[in-house]
Amino acid sequence: MPARRVLPGFAPTMALTGFAVGVVVVLPLAGLVLQTLSLDGPAFWNAATSPRALASYRLTFGASLVAAALNVALGLLVAWVLARYRFPGRALMDALVDLPFALPTAVAGLTLTALYSGDGWVGRFIEPLGLPVAFTRAGVTLALTFVGFPFVVRAVQPVIEDLDPRMEEAAAVLGASPGQTFARVVFPAILPALVTGFTLAFARAVGEYGSVVFISGNMPGKTEITPFLIVTRLEEYDTAGAAALGTVMLGVSFALLLGINMLQRWGDRRGAGRR
Repeated sequence: MPARRVLPGFAPTMALTGFAVGVVVVLPLAGLVLQTLSLDGPAFWNAATSPRALASYRLTFGASLVAAALNVALGLLVAWVLARYRFPGRALMDALVDLPFALPTAVAGLTLTALYSGDGWVGRFIEPLGLPVAFTRAGVTLALTFVGFPFVVRAVQPVIEDLDPRMEEAAAVLGASPGQTFARVVFPAILPALVTGFTLAFARAVGEYGSVVFISGNMPGKTEITPFLIVTRLEEYDTAGAAALGTVMLGVSFALLLGINMLQRWGDRRGAGRR
C-alpha cells in the first residue's frame, strides 16, 4: 500500500513544475541547438574554433574559474566574520554583500572602469607601478569577482551559523591547534556549501556581460569575452555563428557544472559514510 502524504497534490505540482522548467529552461536551450543545426559540420567547426573564438573561450572560462576561486576565499572570510562576530556596522556589511544582486551590472562595469582606469581614483596610483586593471584580463577577473561574490557568502554563512561551537571547544580541549580545529572540524562541515558557492559564482561569471563589457575594452584575441563575441555576431546578422558559440558555451558549462556537482555528491557520501 503506497504511503499517504500529509500534503497531497504531487501530480498537479509535478505537471506545473515540468511545464515551468520546459518553458523557462528547455525551450530556449532547444531553440539554441536547433539554430545551430542550420550549420553543417565544417561551418559549425569554423565558427566555434576560429582563433578569435578560442581566445574568448580561454578568457571567459579562465577568468571565471579564477574569480570563483577568489570568491571562495573572500566569501569564506566574510561569511565567518558575519556569522561569528558582533560589531558596530555588522548589519550594514551584511546588506552590502547583497549589493551586486541589486545593482545593474552595466552600472557596476562603468563604476569599476571609472575607478581603475588610468585617471581613476585607484588606477592613477597603481598603473604607474605597472599594475593596470582597466582594459586588461585583470579587469575582467575583477568584474567577475564582483558579480559572483554574494553567492559564496550566502551559501556558506548559514552553515557556519548552524555549527555548534562546542565541537571546536572540545577539539581545543583535546589539544588541537586553531589550524587543526578548522581543518578537521570546521572545514569538512562547510565544504559542501563552499562547493555550492563556487559552482554558483562560476556559473554567474561565465554568462556575465554587462559588468565586463566596459572594463575589458573588448580587444579581440586579448580582452574579448565570449558573450560579447556572441553579441558581435548577432549585430553582424550571423545568427548561426552566434548560436554555434552559444552551444559551445552551453556544452562546456554543463560539463563543468556536472563534474562539480558529482564531486560534491561524492564528498557528501564520503562524509555520511564516516559518520
